[in-house]
Amino acid sequence: MKRLRYKDCNLDAIDARILEALVGDARITIADLARLVGLSSPSVSDRIRRLEEAGAIEGYTLSINPRVLGLPITAWLRIKPIPGQLQKVAEILRGLPEIVECDRVMGEDCFIARAYVQSVDELERLVDHVIPYAMTNTSIVQSSPVKRRLPPILGTPVLRERPI
Repeated sequence: MKRLRYKDCNLDAIDARILEALVGDARITIADLARLVGLSSPSVSDRIRRLEEAGAIEGYTLSINPRVLGLPITAWLRIKPIPGQLQKVAEILRGLPEIVECDRVMGEDCFIARAYVQSVDELERLVDHVIPYAMTNTSIVQSSPVKRRLPPILGTPVLRERPI
């Protein structure tokens, strides 16, 4: 059985199935999960505890559709602070609730941030908070052909569907 070492945790195919099932439905019962992977409930509970302790499972989350909350526009902001303003820009981004995620990146830009807003006017006001300290490039999302998903667990990508 192929195993992947992750910190103090050896992931195997059963761990991978547990993780995939939890990503698909974090509310699945231990009993249903045990039936799915062919183990006893205590064994599955032990594996989940071990995956949590090793950091493979960082938490359980709820996914909410921003459109239902009245936020129909998703935008990505590429941000390049002016010299000496990197920390100030990071502080501003942390303080803007419309920014739902932000990564510091290497390359031309320093930050890439995702925002959900009600309107283009609101997006403009959001950008206005940053532009005294940085150059920005903003893209509005038209669609998301690849939704956020689980990375390959055992180190080998699995093609569920072959592209045409």
